[in-house]
Amino acid sequence: MKQLYTRWGRDVDPEHVLEEYPRPLMKREKFMNLNGWWDYRITRSRSMERPGVYDGKILVPFSPESALSGVKRQVKPGETLWYRRSFQHPAASGRDRILLHFGAVDQMCIVYVNQKRAGSHKGGYLPFDLDITRFLKEGENELCVQVRDVSDTSYHARGKQKLKRGGMFYTAQSGIWQTVWMETVPEDYIRELRCRPDYDKKEVEITVLSDAKMDVAVDLEGKLFAGMTNIPIRIPLERMESWTPEHPYLYLYTVVAGKDRVESYFAMRCFTVEKDRRGIPRLCLNHRPYFQKGILDQGYWPDGLYTAPSDEAMIFDITAMKEEGYCMIRKHCKIEPQRWYYHCDRLGMIVWQDMVNGGSAYHHWFVTYAATVFGLLHIRVTDRMKMWLSRKSPEGRKEFEKEIKSTIKVLYNHPSIAVWTLFNEGWGQFDTARLEQKMRALDPTRLIDAASGWFDQGTGDFQSTHNYFFRLGVKPEKERACILSEFGGFSMRVKGHCSTMQMYGYRIFADKKKFRRAYRNIWQEVAELEKDGLCAAVYTQLSDVEDEVNGILTYDREVRKTRLQKRKEQIR
Repeated sequence: MKQLYTRWGRDVDPEHVLEEYPRPLMKREKFMNLNGWWDYRITRSRSMERPGVYDGKILVPFSPESALSGVKRQVKPGETLWYRRSFQHPAASGRDRILLHFGAVDQMCIVYVNQKRAGSHKGGYLPFDLDITRFLKEGENELCVQVRDVSDTSYHARGKQKLKRGGMFYTAQSGIWQTVWMETVPEDYIRELRCRPDYDKKEVEITVLSDAKMDVAVDLEGKLFAGMTNIPIRIPLERMESWTPEHPYLYLYTVVAGKDRVESYFAMRCFTVEKDRRGIPRLCLNHRPYFQKGILDQGYWPDGLYTAPSDEAMIFDITAMKEEGYCMIRKHCKIEPQRWYYHCDRLGMIVWQDMVNGGSAYHHWFVTYAATVFGLLHIRVTDRMKMWLSRKSPEGRKEFEKEIKSTIKVLYNHPSIAVWTLFNEGWGQFDTARLEQKMRALDPTRLIDAASGWFDQGTGDFQSTHNYFFRLGVKPEKERACILSEFGGFSMRVKGHCSTMQMYGYRIFADKKKFRRAYRNIWQEVAELEKDGLCAAVYTQLSDVEDEVNGILTYDREVRKTRLQKRKEQIR
């Protein structure tokens, strides 16, 4: 592949990599960022013995497969990736605790501090932290991370990664791909905040979770409210500002519990399905019908793969789509760093969040081609066919359920998230109705797209359709809202801005005028369907990714195809 760079990737300073506070929903005053140059080694052995020498330097948090890491080498199943760096003991008082945070490590890792095992984690998309206080010493300390990644050769969550990339699947990556950081907390500290806005009652419920029983003080815009840890604190709002994409108002608040203090925010909004005067189910924001014009986002970068090269790069994608008239992003088969959701919260971008798909190798003739035919003939196929839907492994099914719970827990407080997508196009699908009910119990405040595309089991809040090849149409149901959860996929290469010579898409254009005309026309079709009951539409996609050149933006984010201005006029 031709190596492309974004403008932010070209400007990456190894001494100052993604330095912003990684978790804006629970912000403390100080933290130690551990991004930057680490030692690395890739061994062919699965031995637990730490290497005596290393291959060179890797720029964390970019995966070794990415150009920005400085390595650009694929870690394969059967190999072990080792990281090592030193750090100074954080200044702390006698009983303070030192927490080590990892945004995400793909897929399985063991963490060592001063050659002692401090903990482990499995799952390539979710954050975790370790209390490393007892492993530390004064002065210089050593941190070592051992990583293994079997990618798409097993049942683990993998999203759109594939060792043999091509078409709609992209370069697999491994290792540390989100920020690594430390913070000092008191012996008794705030472990988690859980914030639930009640739009109809004009109040918010804040629960401060801790392993210790402590008095709690919540300062909400200058007004104090008292309570205890692990007990919900209900706060009425004298003046309620509704959150919308046009007016993304955030309430700022501070929590003090014992010696600990954190800052956070919330928003007042609700997402519901309600019937209009004709009895058609409509997707509503704050109880008003609100058509959600959405864009599918794979979250890939040519220079950083899963990792955006900077905070500004993430902001660019969101604001560029708002400028295009989109109010919603469907985050496809990936969980982003917390800062991405923070920017959606504050900029006013609704998010539909996919659960990250896993399962054994997919039977594409069944979950793609046959499924399309089933949909045309209105044949409902049961999800009990675990072999054809790549979910034979009991361990894999159990792991997926666990990660559903963790995903909702990690992202629960972000007000921009409106919809959880359980399964996409039958990839690793199983027990849809049961899992949809489990998700609703975990989070009754959001809507659920139980089966995006096909293999609909009649559950969830949506009749969810993918349509890339046929005339668009709508057949509203009595209770579930009708959504077009993927469509479009118009492909056009822009010379000098493609990473491969391959061209994957659903309708190919060589002429820019025809591309723009087709793009305008299909959205006019969608506008007509809104009258008949369509509630949301998700266009494929935000940017080109490798072979798949159906983005509104080129892979390097330098050209917006819907406008194709001269370079000096392009958006910055």
